[in-house]
Amino acid sequence: MNIQGKNILIGITGGIAAYKICELIRRFKKSGANVKVVCTPNALNFVTKLTLQNLSQNEVYIEEFEIKKWRPEHISLADEADIMLIAPASANTISKIAQGFADNLLTSVACAFSKKMIIAPAMNCNMWNNTTIQENLSKLKSRGVEILEPESGFLACGYMGKGRLCSLDKIFNAVCEELSYSEKLKGKKVVITSGGTIEDIDPVRYISNYSSGKMGAALANSAKSMGAEVVLITTKNVEAPYKIVKVKSALDMQKALDEEFEISDIIIMAAAVADYRVKNYSQQKMKKEVNEELTLELVKNPDILKELCEKKTHQCVVGFCAESENLLENAKEKIAKKGCDYLIANDISRKDIGFGSENNEVVILDKNGGQKRLEKASKSVIARKILENITQKCHSELYKAKQRGYELTESVCRADSES
Repeated sequence: MNIQGKNILIGITGGIAAYKICELIRRFKKSGANVKVVCTPNALNFVTKLTLQNLSQNEVYIEEFEIKKWRPEHISLADEADIMLIAPASANTISKIAQGFADNLLTSVACAFSKKMIIAPAMNCNMWNNTTIQENLSKLKSRGVEILEPESGFLACGYMGKGRLCSLDKIFNAVCEELSYSEKLKGKKVVITSGGTIEDIDPVRYISNYSSGKMGAALANSAKSMGAEVVLITTKNVEAPYKIVKVKSALDMQKALDEEFEISDIIIMAAAVADYRVKNYSQQKMKKEVNEELTLELVKNPDILKELCEKKTHQCVVGFCAESENLLENAKEKIAKKGCDYLIANDISRKDIGFGSENNEVVILDKNGGQKRLEKASKSVIARKILENITQKCHSELYKAKQRGYELTESVCRADSES
């Protein structure tokens, strides 16, 4: 795992295990990473600023308002880092970050940090088992923060139990593995659709659905963090550091996809595309008639997902299905009918996940009959897990294809030599 040139931000809180982080900094530096350290004031009761400064070969940041440049430090530190590690993380700092407090430089940086964060707690075993601390840890996990749980053993306070900072090897490997994550889709183009399409009836009225576009946006953000070139085709207003194509109707979305399809590697159809559109759009607002009923004639929209699957060459195509009943049965039928490589099944009958919610719970189906359930979590966590599963299987299939090609070449060469 190459971390040469990566920017690692380490937060140190007030705990006896703070001295161990000196060796961790040395290991990161030896591996070629750029390390910056931000401490809580209490951390300096256990390790000196001069020591951390010499090991990191960078300024050590402590006070929130010691601004040497025009840019506030908590923002610049968050922006510059590829990853943030907090170790040891005290019960106090964990609780502050979980609740959104920003009362010192470290918690302010954590509040502003939008990339991957890893937290390695260390505390007394009774503090670790405290219900409130466990609830706060669960909150952080649901937001995508990785928690490296402490180990059991003899603690500095004299207790025996779970609370020791986990091994430096575990922390080092977790950070390196996460940094390699940002290379997983490097050189790949990922096109994602999101939101619900709008089918106009007249200049005032339209047919649409409840899709918020949050799942698609979360997938786009995750793909970007994995190093992909991302194109988000969406019906929603989105600001992001990748290409955004704003569309309205199903036909608009189809056109935008056609323009991106040939040079894409992965297509993820997370949008809720209307099945039908109005046959005769009225150029003028339709007036209320005397009749109690109004009949609209609808025509089918193109089956965008199926058409993409039929013309794909090297692309991996991922579909979504939203079902209110018989989730797996309907999903299995759909993946067979559409011909996509993967299908993400959502249960929209539940109010705590799906449309409009910040959370989701899905089942990933693949074309070979495999299934994997992702338990309820934030959409950002679900998006990351979806992409991890897809890329892992795609890489495996690519490896097998290369092996088959190698074996075929070997057999051809052998036949030539024998003749």
